[in-house]
Amino acid sequence: MPFEFIKQKIEDVILVKPKVFGDNRGFFMESYKKSDFFENGITVEFNQDNHSKSSAHVLRGLHYQAKPYGQAKLVRCSRGRIFDVAVDIRPNSKTFGNYVKVELSEENKNMLFIPDGFAHGFVVLSDEAELLYKASGEYNPLADRGILWSDKDINIDWEIDFEPILSDKDMKQPKLSEINKSELI
Repeated sequence: MPFEFIKQKIEDVILVKPKVFGDNRGFFMESYKKSDFFENGITVEFNQDNHSKSSAHVLRGLHYQAKPYGQAKLVRCSRGRIFDVAVDIRPNSKTFGNYVKVELSEENKNMLFIPDGFAHGFVVLSDEAELLYKASGEYNPLADRGILWSDKDINIDWEIDFEPILSDKDMKQPKLSEINKSELI
């Protein structure tokens, strides 16, 4: 099997380690194989691929889409290095408000599967970073929502010693406790 699937501390969040075949020419790896993913519990159908580029110290997130437009994501950092964060926003979950954080980089080539019902964000640790990610649903601008990246109730340890660069939108996001729970998955 070309992947190792490692369950994280929050149910359904899975770190995916691809098998990488490298030599003096470069490398080859499979970044997605439906049969292997389905066999390991990742049974969502991906409908959209996204690619983002960010500069050093950029923090994006925490983003999600209101129901019924939620998205599961498979996130990979193809260039640079990031901390990737998934926050459980499923109101009836025993881990509501908890998060998983992993380092994704062009070196480790790992991916993070984030199920529907999670807010997603990341901070760039290198000079630049490019992310490729699959989404189970198409983006809907009317369902676009977010949570303040520095919400003290979530208390994410971003492990950064710099002031992150944020969009105006991300600076003004509400805290998790201020969100209408009926919009959550």
